[in-house]
Amino acid sequence: MKAVVTGGAGFIGSHLVDALVSRGDTVTVIDNLSTGEFRHIAGHVGSGAVRFVKGDLLSDGWQEAFRGADRIYHIAADPDVRASAGSPARVYAQNVTATVRVLEAMREAGTGEIVFTSTSTVYGEADVIPTPEEYPGMRPISIYGGTKLACEAMISAFAHTYGWRSWVFRFANIIGERSNHGVIWDFIHKLRQNPRELEILGDGKQAKSYFSVSACVNAVLYAVSRSDEPFACFNIGSEDWIDVTSIATIVTEEMGLSGVSLRYTGGDRGWVGDVPRMLLSVQKLKSLGWRPETTSVVSVREAARALIRDTGGQL
Repeated sequence: MKAVVTGGAGFIGSHLVDALVSRGDTVTVIDNLSTGEFRHIAGHVGSGAVRFVKGDLLSDGWQEAFRGADRIYHIAADPDVRASAGSPARVYAQNVTATVRVLEAMREAGTGEIVFTSTSTVYGEADVIPTPEEYPGMRPISIYGGTKLACEAMISAFAHTYGWRSWVFRFANIIGERSNHGVIWDFIHKLRQNPRELEILGDGKQAKSYFSVSACVNAVLYAVSRSDEPFACFNIGSEDWIDVTSIATIVTEEMGLSGVSLRYTGGDRGWVGDVPRMLLSVQKLKSLGWRPETTSVVSVREAARALIRDTGGQL
């Protein structure tokens, strides 16, 4: 298969590229390297397995890469939920405008398949937990979540209008090697600055599902190979959750620290737009024969080890 991956040098995108190359797909990566890093795909580019196009989806010049492509994996986005409140217009452009430009480029190139990475934040503060895909109260409470829901709507509209196949995946918190933001990354960097005290945003009781990036990519490819609809939507995550204080404990353990004082900023959420409790129902994907490869606790510990290693080892 000839595949194009937008954002393919980023965290999730580069792991997806690894998997696509591994199975023999011909891959083109489009990335402006604003948050992604070329080193994540350098080996594939050097071997000739991946063609790299440095491009910004809000500009022009990358569209020609879509010609002849069988499927677009649209991963590129501004991924920072917490920071989205500070720059809503920019996040809208990076997420919604860029996605519409991808869809228009697909239409002009005659490419009829798109895989899109969405988010659990489209549900907002759901009162049904675990939350299923058909949950009726879709009211995002973050700018980021709002932009992703808008992207889903446009993908559905294009797919039904032009007879495409589309797959939308609402992720839990995806973590692991190559990540450059999120609670584990934050804790590691805070402890490197002060190994005696760790600031925790909120009350530390926020509980959410976490899932390893490799298991996430496997789930995406599993679902794509087993569903055939104009708009197929799936949740992906673990079947358990873990609270923020427990994550802090795991990170301090993996860094070899003891006696760390935990300082809470207070309140039931860490920032504006934070969803204090999130657990996705994955029954729809399980009905296709899939089973989660890992749990939140295991994913957090493995991610902590990987990020500690990537950022210079233990203290």
